[in-house]
This record gives sequence, C-alpha cells and structure tokens, in this order.
Amino acid sequence: MRTPARDGGEVTAISQKVPAAVPPLTGLTVEDVMVTAPKTLLPTATVADARAFFADDHLHMALITRRGRLLGTLVRGDLDEPGDDAAPALSRSRLDGRSVTLREAAEDVRVRLIRNGQRRLAVVDDTGRLAGLVCLKRKLTGFCSDADVAERSAESSAADDPVALRCMPIAR
Repeated sequence: MRTPARDGGEVTAISQKVPAAVPPLTGLTVEDVMVTAPKTLLPTATVADARAFFADDHLHMALITRRGRLLGTLVRGDLDEPGDDAAPALSRSRLDGRSVTLREAAEDVRVRLIRNGQRRLAVVDDTGRLAGLVCLKRKLTGFCSDADVAERSAESSAADDPVALRCMPIAR
C-alpha cells in the first residue's frame, strides 16, 4: 500500500513500530552508511526532465546540485500538480526536512526516517555541499550501500537510458 509521506512523496505504508537494525548501527554515522554517488540533476533540469528521471522506479529522490552544492530535492509527489513541464524542476524542489549531516548518528536517522514515513535523505557537509544520500532499505532494518546500488545498475539497462546521461554523480 502506498501512502503519502510527510515530505510530500509516497512510501510503502510504514508502521510506527521500529524494527531492530540488522546489523546494529551502534557507533556509525550517516557518513558510514550513505550512498556516496547518488544520481543528481543539474539546476537547468525542467519538470519534464524530473518526470523522466522518476520513470526509473529505483529512483525516489532527485538531488539538484550546482558545482557540488545541494540546491533542492524532489520526490515524485512534488511533481503531482499539473503545470508547465518546461518550468525549472528547481521551482518544485525543497530542502526543508530532506537532508541530514555527515556526523549524525545513523541509528537516530534511521528511526527518524521510519517515524516520518520517509526512506531517503540527502547528506550534506557543513558547507551545504552534497556528500551522498541515505537510503533506508525496504525492510527498514538498515541502509542501502554503494554495492547495492551498483548491483541494481548492472541489472538494468541504465546505460541506454537518456535520463541517466543527464544525471551526474557527485563531483569530488
């Protein structure tokens, strides 16, 4: 069952009961559990580009960046209202409630995500530069890793997808 999340997106219905993390996240920070090369959109992306981005059902949050700085985030729900597909995607984005910092405790973030009905948050450093993405696994017991993302990418034909060519990994 799909339900609205507090951030405007949709998630699988999540109980307020928090399952135990497997393995335990004790002592780990967001930096330890984040995906380090999430796909991003340029600030010139349009609403139509964002809709095309979300055509891949593995992508749940679009991160809009300029020179590594996080400018905004989009979830599918941000694109629900009709409007000009040529409008900047950035005009539909937001940051509030959609990011965490590198040093936050991973378990605290996992619990917060579950309680807020979210599964993704952008990760920023102290200067607002995008550092990664925390991605709560479907079972809510841990976070997706770079290896998980690479495995899904290998299974899909993303190399043939024109949207993937517009999505850029974080510049380091």
